[in-house]
Amino acid sequence: MKTNDGNIFDPVRRRWVKLTPEEWVRQQTIEILNERYGYPLHLMQVEAAITLGGLTKRCDIVVYDRDVRPWMIVECKKEEVALTQKVVDQACRYNLVLQVPYLLLTNGRQQLCLQVDAGSGTLHQVAIPDYAK
Repeated sequence: MKTNDGNIFDPVRRRWVKLTPEEWVRQQTIEILNERYGYPLHLMQVEAAITLGGLTKRCDIVVYDRDVRPWMIVECKKEEVALTQKVVDQACRYNLVLQVPYLLLTNGRQQLCLQVDAGSGTLHQVAIPDYAK
């Protein structure tokens, strides 16, 4: 990851952004998803805007499948923030709009990947899937 004077280069947005603790986790996650799991950078969107209950919200990262349909919501928190039910609930609210099969929650130290059962709406903890779409 390239850093410079309190900024970090975001390869998805293709620009320098302010390096905050949450941005560090977001950029680490982008790098891991791309290099370890094969997620294409061009099929990721950072700070994807959605409308939820009349309000604009932003998903940290949305990963799209090869047909450019939302496939995974990634919610990034700074390291000090625990991955609690509150974080799961936030991702689930975003998923009311996007209806993806996977939710990935991370604080840089821990990752929690959940598969959404579209029929029942239940969540199942799974390993981060390789991008083989």
